[in-house]
Amino acid sequence: MLGDFLKALLQLGDKPFRRVMLIGVMLSLALLVAVYAGFLALIQTFTPDAIDIPFVGPVGGLDTLLSWGSALFMIGLSVFLMMPVASAFTGLFLEDVAQAVEDRHYPALPPVPRLPLGDALVDAANFFALLIAVNTLALILYAFAGPFIPIVFWLVNGLLLGREYFTLVAMRRLGRAGAKALRKRHWGKVWIAGTLMAAPLSVPFLNLLIPVLGAATFTHLFHRLNVRE
Repeated sequence: MLGDFLKALLQLGDKPFRRVMLIGVMLSLALLVAVYAGFLALIQTFTPDAIDIPFVGPVGGLDTLLSWGSALFMIGLSVFLMMPVASAFTGLFLEDVAQAVEDRHYPALPPVPRLPLGDALVDAANFFALLIAVNTLALILYAFAGPFIPIVFWLVNGLLLGREYFTLVAMRRLGRAGAKALRKRHWGKVWIAGTLMAAPLSVPFLNLLIPVLGAATFTHLFHRLNVRE
């Protein structure tokens, strides 16, 4: 798996990689900015100009204080939001990354038809919804995990990321049913690879680059496992 990742890292400067990375970063940041702008609008709408405190009198500037607090809150929240957001957006363009990897490392492979844009949008939306739903439910586990919260977070999301990325890469060559069958036969390796992808995704700013590297790494992993079948 380390070799797969190093191959992906060495190809990071390729034009298709840069394009997908730039689009993913721009879309992810745009969504976060939109969410934060909506959050600020709610604060300004529902926060009074001043509140009366007994023995002190009216105190203003509460909306400004909450706005600064919300900025810190959004920075922390981005650790959890950026993973599903960046991963889902990159999933829309995963075929470009996989094709670039195959063009360089597996040039003898026959061409494959592109997944229709509508299907790609549906898959990305379903994946995003699944990540949000599972991470919401995982909050219950986090309450009991204590200092092991990061490990639980990586394992849960590693399972989802490995499942989704490997399936999307493999179905280009094997179809959906064949991709699922191959994934089930190698579920442990796929989970480990997904977990190794999830860990750096929890690091702000670095998490904007990892989905592209992850898509390339899973392309190498798929071809390595498929050739053994």
